[in-house]
Amino acid sequence: MSFYTSLNGLKNAQTSLGTIAHNIANSETYGFKRSRTEFSELVAGSAFSNPKMIQGIGASVKSITQNFALGPVEQTGSALDLAITGDGFFTTRSPIDDKTLYTRAGSFAVTGDGDIADSAGNRLQLFPVDATGAVSGTTLQDANLPAQNAAGSDFVGVTVNSVGVVQASYADGTTTPVGAIALGSFIAPTGLKKVGDANWEGTGLSGAATYGTAGSGAYGKIASGALERSNVDIAEELVGLITAQRNFQANAKAIDTATQISQTVINLRT
Repeated sequence: MSFYTSLNGLKNAQTSLGTIAHNIANSETYGFKRSRTEFSELVAGSAFSNPKMIQGIGASVKSITQNFALGPVEQTGSALDLAITGDGFFTTRSPIDDKTLYTRAGSFAVTGDGDIADSAGNRLQLFPVDATGAVSGTTLQDANLPAQNAAGSDFVGVTVNSVGVVQASYADGTTTPVGAIALGSFIAPTGLKKVGDANWEGTGLSGAATYGTAGSGAYGKIASGALERSNVDIAEELVGLITAQRNFQANAKAIDTATQISQTVINLRT
């Protein structure tokens, strides 16, 4: 019994080490959220067992839980580097499979087609707005900057204000509101599924996304010219790494001790 109990302990410690290593590896990844490994006790007993004699048989990994605490905000100066100073996720759409993705990494750029997209080509989603910049609908649309305005003047730049309104600037000195950044939120964000590149997908555990604009309700405002860094604390992770290592060593020692006891019993002579 002790062999399997300690073997489970080794596997659990290895899982914890892997989670911590993943956190440390992504300490410089913009928009990354750290995870922690949680364990639960395993016991063996039936309805007819004496509750005073129920024996523990080790532990198992209960969950790997994501921590969505806000990371440090770094100033970059680029107009399309965006950080959310509160709750919410940027919403993007993949042009390849049309999947909706959510991210806290707001590093966007203008493509050759005028779309505002991340490095993987996922297009930022906006609410439509009227000529004054007020939201005029709830249907999400791709962020696209017209190459020319109604007067035929060429596009020269883009700005994003604190409530997420994207405005295109033109050579004749005019600006045109293109849309308002749609921020998504979830009743249970820890249920979101990681899909890489600091992106998440909604699941049945997270619940359906609800959308709003920056600065409204619980949604944070938009900081243009800034990026949210990873929320990994290297000092905390290194302490956790040492703890997981000691846990691994202790379980390995327990297996070694159980082996010695078994060998002693086998070698007994009557």
